[in-house]
Amino acid sequence: MKVFSVITAIVLSLGVSQAQELNCQVSIITDVNLDVTTVESDIFEQLEQTVFELMNNTAWTQDKFEVEERINCNLQIQIREIPQAGTFRGFIQVQSSRPAFNSNYNTTIFNFQDDDVTFAFSRDNTTNLVYRPNQFTDNLSSILAFYAYFIIGMDYDSFALNGGTPYFVKAQQVVMDAQNSGAEGWRSNEQGKQNRFWLVDNILQELFSPLRQCNYEYHRKGIDNLHEDREAARKAVYTAMNKLVKVVATRPNSVNLINFVQAKSNELKNMFEDAEMKEKNEIVGLLKRIDPANSSKYQEILN
Repeated sequence: MKVFSVITAIVLSLGVSQAQELNCQVSIITDVNLDVTTVESDIFEQLEQTVFELMNNTAWTQDKFEVEERINCNLQIQIREIPQAGTFRGFIQVQSSRPAFNSNYNTTIFNFQDDDVTFAFSRDNTTNLVYRPNQFTDNLSSILAFYAYFIIGMDYDSFALNGGTPYFVKAQQVVMDAQNSGAEGWRSNEQGKQNRFWLVDNILQELFSPLRQCNYEYHRKGIDNLHEDREAARKAVYTAMNKLVKVVATRPNSVNLINFVQAKSNELKNMFEDAEMKEKNEIVGLLKRIDPANSSKYQEILN
């Protein structure tokens, strides 16, 4: 009877995990100069497992996902400081991808480094780290919920025009709930415009609708057709990227714009390596216009 109960629990657990949306790999990295004791090292292992469970076992949407349909993503939390026992400061690198149709190729959808991360975590958190919609309970769970929704929003936008809107709205609600916490990364008046507030505020503004249209056309008309017709797919990618010029005209160097282009830079280099020189010059000229600060990187496409 005990054996049956264990097997049943495992089966039920597997059934729950299959219903979720994310296939999230999590890693905790400590700065080389950080003096980590044995006890703290043990906490980091628990932190990694706890974050993994929250991201992968939470139902972020009401949609049904098969195991192979889950969104592949990675969270890398780098700990730079331990200001006091149980408090950690550092940054999070967030990356997600999706497969291209009719191939084994995966294209990067979102790749962002969040530099404003401070959170509390102790052994007591291992069973209590749960995101509760429409309320702020702790900074870590809110940060994780924000990126879960944003990853899903970007993924859905790549399959259907503006398909991610409901999840960007949820991400924005996380921001609003966290603004009175005093934690960094949630408010509009913080130095620079590279934080969570601006990331989701921008994506929902009408001014950034060309970026969302680009996300959709780049992937559905471009990446998803590379296997069938590489030349036509490249043309579709160029047409999609050209829509970003409208965003540059109104919001140059915005975090969403630069983040999207830089996430695609290596992909574009590989995509156009066998293109005619005319095509290469066109895409390089466009990329330099969108992201002039990284012109030398895009110049490599011509090599």
